[in-house]
Amino acid sequence: MFQQAYDLIVIGGGSGGLAVAETAARMGKKVGVIENRKLGGTCVNNGCVPKKVMWYAANLAHAADAANAYGIPTTRGKTDWEKLVAGRERYIKNINAYWDSYIDDSGIDRIQGFARFVDPRTVEAGGQHYRAEYIVIATGGQPIVPPVPGAELGITSDGFFEMAQQPERVAVIGGGYIGVELSGMLESLGSKVTLMAMEDRLLQRFDAMIGTTMEQEMRRQGIQVRTGFTVTSLQQDTQGITVNGIDGDSAGGFDSVIWAAGRRGNTDGLNLEAAGIETQPGGIIAVDEYEYTGIAGIHAIGDINGKTALTPVAISAGRKLAARLFANQPDSKADYRNIPSVVFSHPPVGTVGLSEAEARQRYGSDQVTVYKSNFTPMRYALSDHGVTTAMKLVCAGDQEQMVGIHMIGDNVDEMLQGFAVSVKMGATKSDFDSTVAIHPTSAEELVTMKIAEPQPTIETGIDQSLEWRKAS
Repeated sequence: MFQQAYDLIVIGGGSGGLAVAETAARMGKKVGVIENRKLGGTCVNNGCVPKKVMWYAANLAHAADAANAYGIPTTRGKTDWEKLVAGRERYIKNINAYWDSYIDDSGIDRIQGFARFVDPRTVEAGGQHYRAEYIVIATGGQPIVPPVPGAELGITSDGFFEMAQQPERVAVIGGGYIGVELSGMLESLGSKVTLMAMEDRLLQRFDAMIGTTMEQEMRRQGIQVRTGFTVTSLQQDTQGITVNGIDGDSAGGFDSVIWAAGRRGNTDGLNLEAAGIETQPGGIIAVDEYEYTGIAGIHAIGDINGKTALTPVAISAGRKLAARLFANQPDSKADYRNIPSVVFSHPPVGTVGLSEAEARQRYGSDQVTVYKSNFTPMRYALSDHGVTTAMKLVCAGDQEQMVGIHMIGDNVDEMLQGFAVSVKMGATKSDFDSTVAIHPTSAEELVTMKIAEPQPTIETGIDQSLEWRKAS
């Protein structure tokens, strides 16, 4: 059988795969990308990008609700779901078209098909064999659907982006970032939402302050939050879909149920055993700090290696890997320490570094100092619908080095990036204190916190934290 030879074959045309491919191509290497779907991967097609469009729509809905308090007359009717989805899909198609042309212009061969290993140097796709010195697996992940009776009655986060109509009553199963994001979007756009989480609090992997504040805010917005709920089955009746839990607990009447119970690696069908690769639970491919699988010439980047499932991380890992393989940079590798991340919930979450619990475990409680603040931003000065902002600074050692920043509230998604740089650089609390605050903003709270005690939640709608407290 004919074999096309390459310097590099990338399996998967998502963010990480495209990053390593284009970097290698710029170095003059012959590169082929095997993808059986649209280019862009989860992020572009049914993840970050379409999610952010929906999040913006939900934010505009919130703004319309609050406008009357400022003397700006607004009347919000039912969301035009079809118009919103049509606009979102046009935007995504433009990105797909960009990648289609970009990959051609970069001299990268796009190979349409599903890849499977023949041996450690050869993969098959579309009936053809392709051989390369290096092969990078970047196939991403897929949503998990628990094996419970009636599970097929629910849809996944992928199915959410295929919804032709907005659900009136929807259950979201999963208290992680995907479940929290989808719940906030749907509620803001007019759906009645019930969020069910198996854990005792939402966003279990984040600092405890984040999950506690998020649950309070979601309940205040009208979302029914049920923690400690283990789903045992789904069933359909004339009233809709019922979600059953242990000990006879149940909730019903839903016209849609969305599974947001986690993700697993896309390794099914790759025939990894032919390359000598074994997968871990969840379809994860184990790699070392250089994304190396232990099989000569084969690497794995992005969600598939189980390190940090974030698009910018996959891109960084791809570029660093290409530099190591083809640019004589043997020490080039992605840095997985202090990676900032954002949850596009309502309100959004921004976090970088260690949680308070992680810091106490690593350094010892006597070496950790925690600064907290809790307030209602000035944006809600004339509104009865204020949203809490909560912030936490986690410091370690005598110099109070900043080892963690955790925020929930309006605009924290935008303010985190710069502060993440400071954490990466090893800034201390005194560095923050010596920075002149920008007033009046929520961000100034990060450089003006003086006491390691939580501030009381302000319920008046006036920004007492930034105005009255400083004036007293």
